[in-house]
Amino acid sequence: MNPPVRVLYLAGSGRSGSTLVTTVLGQYDGVFAAGELRYLWQRGEVENRPCGCGRPLRDCPLWRAVTQELPVERAATIAAGLRGRLRMRGLPALLRRHRRGIRPVPAHPDDAALADLYAAVARHTGARVVVDSSKLPPYGALVGALPGIDLRVLHLVRDPRATAFSWRRRRGLDGDTDPELMSRPPVWKAALLWLVWNTVTVRLWGDRAPGGYLRVRYEDLTADPEPTLRRIAAFAGVDPDGGPFTGPATVRLTPTHSVAGNPSRHRTGPVPITADVQWRRDLSRWSYALVTALTAAGLRRFGYPWRRGGPGPAGAERSAGDGRPAQGGPAAAGGRPVGVGRSGPARHEEG
Repeated sequence: MNPPVRVLYLAGSGRSGSTLVTTVLGQYDGVFAAGELRYLWQRGEVENRPCGCGRPLRDCPLWRAVTQELPVERAATIAAGLRGRLRMRGLPALLRRHRRGIRPVPAHPDDAALADLYAAVARHTGARVVVDSSKLPPYGALVGALPGIDLRVLHLVRDPRATAFSWRRRRGLDGDTDPELMSRPPVWKAALLWLVWNTVTVRLWGDRAPGGYLRVRYEDLTADPEPTLRRIAAFAGVDPDGGPFTGPATVRLTPTHSVAGNPSRHRTGPVPITADVQWRRDLSRWSYALVTALTAAGLRRFGYPWRRGGPGPAGAERSAGDGRPAQGGPAAAGGRPVGVGRSGPARHEEG
């Protein structure tokens, strides 16, 4: 009998650093950076969008080998089924089922194909850990209930004002030359999504710390990159000494085979992990106030300031999910929004 596939699932809201963390973790021995696997069926098989290695996914030798074991002729149907099963309107029922101790996302015939996907990825890559940055909590709950899956959840959190600003940037789905743009929700919708997805992530997995759940604020990651990535690697169950750091805040990246995600997943070579402070300067006062009001409960929970540039709330819950305080302190919480980019002001936000 094959051992279970360990999946490190990156959960939370978009634009919170999942692409950076996935790409860096993919440089460790025994780790496969799969990217957003929930999109394999639509963006990979149906649309044939680029793999992290740069080739169209159906032309990538690795994914060709993996998908030979999958019902790719049903890719569009599976993708549509996932969209229907994971809609936000199903969250109340999902949480009720979770509280009752039963499977949060009801079983479906397509689940066999999903389980086969993770098994095939592990088999063809030889990875001990598969990193899935799909983020959506309902999909993480679905994956965790599949047979043969050992799920660990990394909850990435970022200041909601920063994420709302990042969502408004115009960028191609797979880079600047891609005519198809990434979604650009208005700031009020980005704020509500931030609150919902982060709250649901805590509800589903917060009580599994320290072995099954780890929370990391991306501001703390960029304030102290190497120790934070080492802690994440150890949580995932891989050797934390085998990372790609060439300096305290610089990583050397080689191509991955990630499915979907921020266009920065294609970056290779030396990459400094730097702070992106543009939102502090360019997010309008009205937008800042609106996002702050809509996410007030989450700001306090995750230790973010209410006032622009102010200190974090006294006594805020700043645990990283393992019973220890998160790295960085109030200055990291409020003073260093994040990104990854070339030397100088960062131009690429992650996740």
